[in-house]
Amino acid sequence: MSVTLLFTDIEDSTRLVQELGASYPDALEQHRQTVRRSLAAAGGEEIDCRGEEFMAAFADAAAAVVAARAIQDAQDGAVRVRIGIHTGEPIRVDGGYVGLDVHRAARICAAGHGGQVLLSETTRSALGTTEELRDLGVHHLRGLEAPERIFQLGQGEFAALRAEVAEHGLGARIRVVLADDSVLLREGVASLLADAGFEIVGQAGTAEELLLKVRSYKPDVAIVDIRMPPTHTDEGLRAAQEIRERHPSVGVLVLSQYVESGYALELLQGSAEGVGYLLKDRVSDVKEFAAAVKRVAEGGSALDPEVVSRLVGRRRGEDPLSQLTPREREVLELIAEGRSNQGIADKLVVTERAVEKHVTSIFGKLRLPAAPEDHRRVLAVLTYLRR
Repeated sequence: MSVTLLFTDIEDSTRLVQELGASYPDALEQHRQTVRRSLAAAGGEEIDCRGEEFMAAFADAAAAVVAARAIQDAQDGAVRVRIGIHTGEPIRVDGGYVGLDVHRAARICAAGHGGQVLLSETTRSALGTTEELRDLGVHHLRGLEAPERIFQLGQGEFAALRAEVAEHGLGARIRVVLADDSVLLREGVASLLADAGFEIVGQAGTAEELLLKVRSYKPDVAIVDIRMPPTHTDEGLRAAQEIRERHPSVGVLVLSQYVESGYALELLQGSAEGVGYLLKDRVSDVKEFAAAVKRVAEGGSALDPEVVSRLVGRRRGEDPLSQLTPREREVLELIAEGRSNQGIADKLVVTERAVEKHVTSIFGKLRLPAAPEDHRRVLAVLTYLRR
């Protein structure tokens, strides 16, 4: 049976909390009442409400659009809401819905900006030609194999879609397990990641408890302190290595107070895929930290620049990197930090095309075999760090 799903989310809610302070709960409650009135008036069914997000279902696509217009028209400027609408055949379970259609609707919502309403191609087809829609083209949404042609309700001007960024709605959160014997630090990191859209499924104060949480909850990524009880030496590192061996689908991001080169090299033995090593000081940059957690959860790498510099200083003997130019070394160092080509271009203030040429040259000089781009990047990082 065809159902139209509608997702809403408040844009930049962390900033809003900081700006409104003690009055934020009242603003959030007012927003929730507005959404619920709009859903009810259009005949929608509220499926879930979590924090600043709503999921609703409609039997008719046009009714979902009516509700979306009403929600946006009621905003006062301080609260900016993004909305995604998708029509499909999700599976009804225990009063809610599951399935790829739910994930697709959530991803479409996450790709938008405050004040914007986005629709899938199936919703556009269900509407016919009665609505004023703007074709935004085909986009690849994270975690979904099939690309999606996305339409915007109305002709308003917004920034490019956020289809590739770390936004996660009700249907698609990255699951995280945290391990640190400092309750204060652990709760602080959990709060930061929850605000950034991650789902904290477990917390642990010892390595043994961490391994139990990973077995029980099957997270996408485990964030681990190196020094944990009882000896506060390398219990966390040993647990991280065991997670990599026994649960290869789980990314491991190690946090440390200090640069411990030997531990970093141990962690990177075999592969840098799904591995990160950051200093705890980096947690203060929430955006960068959240991006690092996302990269590791998705099989990428995230290495602290200071860790990379220290490992580079360990090189000795024959150096396969000797043929690289200073700029190529700089590019490779940024690759080792886990940056994308666009991220490197932004850092070096050059074009992405220039970065692509440097990367191709690096692969050639390191004699890395032809393979998928991501695989060769990992091999390049390992070559870099092991010398």
